[in-house]
Amino acid sequence: MNGKILLLPSLLLVLTAATIAPPCLHAFRFGIPKNQETFNSGTSQGSSPLKGTWSGSFFSRYSNVPGFTMTVVINANSSGHLVGDSSLNSVCLKGAKLQVTVNGSKVVLAGSDQEGDSLTVHGTLDSTGTLMQASYILNGSPSGRCETDDGTGNLSKR
Repeated sequence: MNGKILLLPSLLLVLTAATIAPPCLHAFRFGIPKNQETFNSGTSQGSSPLKGTWSGSFFSRYSNVPGFTMTVVINANSSGHLVGDSSLNSVCLKGAKLQVTVNGSKVVLAGSDQEGDSLTVHGTLDSTGTLMQASYILNGSPSGRCETDDGTGNLSKR
């Protein structure tokens, strides 16, 4: 009987967590959410202004976590989807393979490294398409290098 009593609160906790998950976690789902697009090299979007090298600085919202710089090289993969190879000087993550999704001026870069540490950057392009104001969430827990960190920064196209 004790097992049945404990099962109900556990089930309610899982259902509650699943329904109130932070919106930033959508970037880790397989596939592309319906309200987002990827640029396809087979269309006029293949000449995406996002292609190229982007670099910038990010700062944690926690005063005890050092900021970091990041460089991302964005290209189309063999399927025509935009992907990015990133390099960071963060203590939590050194680099990640990123999927790039775009919805108007909104950009999401999301991915992970070989150890399972993950990075999601939500950005907004300025009117020139060369500056992205962004927020990030980084999870270095899988490798044990860090816990979760988040903050803001900018990426500029070089």
